[in-house]
Amino acid sequence: MSEGVKLTDKEIKYISLFEAATGVSVIDCIEYGDTLVFVVNTGELKKVVAGRGIKIQQFSKIVKKKIKVVEYSQDPSKFIENAILPAKVIEPVRITERTNGKKIAVVTVDPKQRGIAIGKNGKTIELVRMLAKRHHQIDHVVIT
Repeated sequence: MSEGVKLTDKEIKYISLFEAATGVSVIDCIEYGDTLVFVVNTGELKKVVAGRGIKIQQFSKIVKKKIKVVEYSQDPSKFIENAILPAKVIEPVRITERTNGKKIAVVTVDPKQRGIAIGKNGKTIELVRMLAKRHHQIDHVVIT
C-alpha cells in the first residue's frame, strides 16, 4: 500500500469482502459516492474481469454500489492511464513539476471520449485526481 494512504474501517471491510469475492489482492479502496473504487496489484485486473466481470457484478449487488477497479502501476503515467479507463489515452501522459514543487499530469484522450474521461459533473476526473494524489503525489490532472 502507498505510504500515507489512510483507510476507514468501512473501506477495510469492503477490501476484505472484495478480496474474498474475487481472489485478488487490493492495495486501496475509496468509497466515492455510490461507487467503490478498488486499486488492485499490477496484473490482477484480468482476474477480476474474467468471465465478463461476473465476480464484480455479483459483488456490486451484495454491497449495492457501483464498482470501479483500477490496476496499480509504480509508473505514475501508466497508473493515471489505468485510472482514466475506459477513455482511451492517445498520447503518453506528461507529468511536469512546477517551480512551486507541484506536480501536474496532462492526459490527452481521444476527443470523442473526453466526456467519458471527465465524467458526469466531473466525477471521473475528480476520482482520477484523488487516486493520483494518494498514490503518486501528483497535485493536479488535466484532460486535453
